[in-house]
Amino acid sequence: MPIDTPAPVSVAPMLEWTDRHFRYFVRRISRHALLYTEMLTTSALIHGDRQRLLQYDPAEKPLALQLVGCEPADLARCARIVADQGFDAINLNVGCPSDRVQQARFGACLMAEPERVAECVAAMREVVGIPVTVKTRIGIDERDSYEHLVDFVSKVAAGGCNTFIIHARKAWLKGLSPRENRDIPPLKYDVVAAIKRDFPHLCIILNGGIVDLDQAERELKRFDGVMIGRAAYHNPYLLAGVDSRFHADDRPVSSRHEVIQSLLPYVEQQLQGGERLHNMTRHLLGLYHGQPGGRAFRRHLSERAGRYPGGTALLLEAARFCGLEG
Repeated sequence: MPIDTPAPVSVAPMLEWTDRHFRYFVRRISRHALLYTEMLTTSALIHGDRQRLLQYDPAEKPLALQLVGCEPADLARCARIVADQGFDAINLNVGCPSDRVQQARFGACLMAEPERVAECVAAMREVVGIPVTVKTRIGIDERDSYEHLVDFVSKVAAGGCNTFIIHARKAWLKGLSPRENRDIPPLKYDVVAAIKRDFPHLCIILNGGIVDLDQAERELKRFDGVMIGRAAYHNPYLLAGVDSRFHADDRPVSSRHEVIQSLLPYVEQQLQGGERLHNMTRHLLGLYHGQPGGRAFRRHLSERAGRYPGGTALLLEAARFCGLEG
């Protein structure tokens, strides 16, 4: 992926969802959508099990890693590790409103410290050649005027950030849970569009409320990219149109049944390595979303994966509810 070239469609980083098994699965559906890891703290990467945290299959690429932290030196150290591991981009989270990140003085609360964010970006850009991007909100608490957002973007851009992924909602650091912050504050796409208008030289990627590729295509007329979150997790096959629609890749798209078949060797390999079946199948529940037999497929995997002795045979059993033969 070229430096600072935005992907038209990306799948948002989501804690406990966008792990390596989900990413491998989604890559069977779209070759080109940019995928993200779960959010990873600098402390975990510096002091934790680095090999486990950074594990991925080369088939998952293009792949970006999302970091959260507030110390430039720590972020620079982690950025170098991430780049050396072969990731295609690094994203700094300045939008997560959870209590945990607030206590550590990073995530969304850093919107109140644009100079520090700029220092963090500059420190990372100095040591890596891959893109360093920032994911943010349109505001926090009472600091939610357009002037505040312009000040944030201009200062962070001066630190070397050319790509901003903007969740078109503000965040309430007090009074709303992280889940409520994903739904209750209203979406304001016009605010993000104004940022693109006032900063035409920056890559602006819209996040929040994108539910399908028709909506994505409409928004790509005024933004450089769109990021799809929960919709892509609960209905992953919506990504099947990404390659032909946005990348002029006319190679045949795998059917849902073909996706299942292509996953069997991976699942078997992981099981032999000691991985639990449920840790993989939980990401597949939405594959047949809206299809005949889809509910039975979901129920079969949900109820049996935790105690099933037959390994990959469970996937084939479940898919037969949706017409898979054999």
